[in-house]
Amino acid sequence: MKKKTVLITGGAGYIGSHAAKEAERSGFTPVIFDNLSAGHKWAIQSGKFVKGDLADRAALVRVLRRYRPVAVMHFASHISVGESVVDPQKYYKDNLGNALNLFSAMLQEKVMYFVLSSTAAVYGDPIQVPIPEDHPKNPVNPYGDSKYILERILTSYDQAYGLKSTFLRYFNASGADASGKLGEAHAPETHLIPLVLDAVAGLRKEITVFGTDYPTPDGTCIRDYIHVTDLAAVHFLALKHMMKTGKSDFFNLGTGKGYSVKEVIDETERVTGLKVPVKYGLRRAGDPPRLVAESKKAQKVLGWKPKQSSLKTILATAWKWHQYFHSSAFSQKH
Repeated sequence: MKKKTVLITGGAGYIGSHAAKEAERSGFTPVIFDNLSAGHKWAIQSGKFVKGDLADRAALVRVLRRYRPVAVMHFASHISVGESVVDPQKYYKDNLGNALNLFSAMLQEKVMYFVLSSTAAVYGDPIQVPIPEDHPKNPVNPYGDSKYILERILTSYDQAYGLKSTFLRYFNASGADASGKLGEAHAPETHLIPLVLDAVAGLRKEITVFGTDYPTPDGTCIRDYIHVTDLAAVHFLALKHMMKTGKSDFFNLGTGKGYSVKEVIDETERVTGLKVPVKYGLRRAGDPPRLVAESKKAQKVLGWKPKQSSLKTILATAWKWHQYFHSSAFSQKH
């Protein structure tokens, strides 16, 4: 039986590349569509690759017509909260405009299933923690707002055109593939775990902890970390569920358990056996004390069970990847 094809936009990026590996494990053939502006050629370790830009509608039509995917998984977007505040035009123009191009091409070629890489940022500052899917949507930055607008657009496209979609609202994606040969590499890096690993490896002077006076047990911010492989797996459970039911839906993706910045640093020291150089700073504007998902819906409806999302496993896989990425073996190969 021939495997069904799925088009993965942004498949050369962090989460998209892990999703492409998961596609093959889940019985799909991945086709990766990426302009490599933020992704990496070395991250394409599964499926077929088509270099192209979402702003080019004709290129989108060509790739959809050639490969006839049953669905599109959309990871291609700008993702930095801080950058979105100082350059909102970039986020609204690209995150929304390019997605509209993609939807238009999909409707023309009758590709009627879509999985959106969304974010917990659609909720804004939480009034309830753990955060359920029906929590009020009140994004506080253009990045979160661009994703929330996309969710609303897709809801109207379902009603008008029958384009089915599933929104997956991530909390903190982290960790790396168990092989140690695929993981996180942003430039500039803004995520806590790779920054802590840079500090422990001596690649940066120190890690700055922003705020030690939050209303949390140790005074530092608490976040819900989910392993990127667990995250990739649920995309295909969601796609299969959507194709089976013919209905759109939405899910939080987290573990329901939070770890503080200090707990991440302490566990890093245990995993690596090295001391993390730490500097303490003032709170950053807009950092809520605690962001934790209520993610029972994904577990109940999709049968999803996070298997690799203990903090120890997240850090161990991230550290294995970090060592490989900064090794001479990686630089010689790439």
